[in-house]
Amino acid sequence: MTKTDDKIFWAFLSVFLLPAGFLLALFARKKDAYVMYYAKHSLVLCLFFVIVWVVGMLPLIGWVIRVVGIMLFLILWVLAFVAALSGEKKTLPVVTELAEKIEL
Repeated sequence: MTKTDDKIFWAFLSVFLLPAGFLLALFARKKDAYVMYYAKHSLVLCLFFVIVWVVGMLPLIGWVIRVVGIMLFLILWVLAFVAALSGEKKTLPVVTELAEKIEL
Protein backbone atom coordinates (compact mmCIF):
# COMPACT_ATOMS: atom_id res chain seq x y z
CA MET A 1 0.00 0.00 0.00
CA THR A 2 1.48 3.35 -1.02
CA LYS A 3 1.48 6.48 1.07
CA THR A 4 -1.31 7.98 -1.06
CA ASP A 5 -3.42 4.83 -0.77
CA ASP A 6 -2.94 4.93 2.99
CA LYS A 7 -4.24 8.52 3.15
CA ILE A 8 -7.22 7.66 0.97
CA PHE A 9 -8.03 4.62 3.10
CA TRP A 10 -7.93 6.63 6.35
CA ALA A 11 -9.97 9.48 4.84
CA PHE A 12 -12.60 7.00 3.62
CA LEU A 13 -12.64 5.26 6.99
CA SER A 14 -13.10 8.52 8.86
CA VAL A 15 -16.15 9.44 6.77
CA PHE A 16 -17.65 5.97 6.50
CA LEU A 17 -17.58 5.25 10.23
CA LEU A 18 -18.79 8.76 11.20
CA PRO A 19 -18.12 9.44 14.91
CA ALA A 20 -15.88 6.40 15.41
CA GLY A 21 -14.04 7.23 12.18
CA PHE A 22 -13.54 10.81 13.28
CA LEU A 23 -12.01 9.64 16.56
CA LEU A 24 -9.80 7.10 14.79
CA ALA A 25 -8.51 9.77 12.41
CA LEU A 26 -8.04 12.24 15.24
CA PHE A 27 -5.90 9.86 17.28
CA ALA A 28 -4.09 8.04 14.46
CA ARG A 29 -3.67 10.66 11.70
CA LYS A 30 -4.03 14.10 13.25
CA LYS A 31 -1.04 15.50 11.34
CA ASP A 32 -2.32 14.32 7.95
CA ALA A 33 -4.16 17.30 6.41
CA TYR A 34 -6.04 15.17 3.85
CA VAL A 35 -7.37 12.71 6.42
CA MET A 36 -8.34 15.47 8.85
CA TYR A 37 -10.12 17.35 6.05
CA TYR A 38 -12.51 14.44 5.65
CA ALA A 39 -12.58 13.65 9.37
CA LYS A 40 -13.99 17.13 9.95
CA HIS A 41 -16.59 16.44 7.27
CA SER A 42 -17.48 13.30 9.19
CA LEU A 43 -17.95 15.27 12.39
CA VAL A 44 -20.23 17.80 10.65
CA LEU A 45 -22.32 15.02 9.10
CA CYS A 46 -22.63 13.27 12.45
CA LEU A 47 -23.80 16.48 14.14
CA PHE A 48 -26.27 17.07 11.30
CA PHE A 49 -27.69 13.58 11.82
CA VAL A 50 -28.11 14.14 15.56
CA ILE A 51 -29.84 17.49 14.98
CA VAL A 52 -32.19 15.95 12.41
CA TRP A 53 -33.00 13.11 14.78
CA VAL A 54 -33.75 15.45 17.70
CA VAL A 55 -35.79 17.92 15.62
CA GLY A 56 -37.58 14.93 14.10
CA MET A 57 -39.12 14.26 17.51
CA LEU A 58 -41.29 17.37 17.25
CA PRO A 59 -44.99 16.60 17.04
CA LEU A 60 -46.79 16.84 13.69
CA ILE A 61 -44.03 18.14 11.40
CA GLY A 62 -41.18 16.21 13.01
CA TRP A 63 -41.59 13.08 10.92
CA VAL A 64 -41.37 15.12 7.69
CA ILE A 65 -38.21 16.84 8.91
CA ARG A 66 -36.75 13.48 9.92
CA VAL A 67 -37.49 11.79 6.57
CA VAL A 68 -36.18 14.68 4.47
CA GLY A 69 -33.21 15.23 6.79
CA ILE A 70 -32.17 11.58 6.77
CA MET A 71 -32.43 11.42 2.97
CA LEU A 72 -30.27 14.55 2.71
CA PHE A 73 -27.83 13.09 5.23
CA LEU A 74 -27.52 9.84 3.25
CA ILE A 75 -26.86 11.73 0.02
CA LEU A 76 -24.19 13.91 1.64
CA TRP A 77 -22.65 10.92 3.42
CA VAL A 78 -22.27 8.95 0.18
CA LEU A 79 -20.89 12.02 -1.61
CA ALA A 80 -18.38 12.53 1.22
CA PHE A 81 -16.96 9.03 1.17
CA VAL A 82 -16.85 8.96 -2.63
CA ALA A 83 -14.97 12.28 -2.49
CA ALA A 84 -12.59 10.83 0.11
CA LEU A 85 -11.87 7.92 -2.22
CA SER A 86 -11.04 10.32 -5.07
CA GLY A 87 -7.73 11.37 -3.55
CA GLU A 88 -8.60 15.07 -3.86
CA LYS A 89 -10.07 17.59 -1.44
CA LYS A 90 -13.52 18.11 -2.89
CA THR A 91 -16.14 20.47 -1.54
CA LEU A 92 -19.63 19.47 -0.45
CA PRO A 93 -22.42 22.02 -0.19
CA VAL A 94 -22.56 23.57 3.30
CA VAL A 95 -20.63 20.66 4.87
CA THR A 96 -17.22 21.90 3.72
CA GLU A 97 -17.91 25.45 4.90
CA LEU A 98 -18.78 24.18 8.37
CA ALA A 99 -15.93 21.65 8.45
CA GLU A 100 -13.35 24.32 7.64
CA LYS A 101 -14.44 26.30 10.71
CA ILE A 102 -13.46 23.42 13.01
CA GLU A 103 -10.02 23.90 14.52
CA LEU A 104 -8.28 20.93 16.09
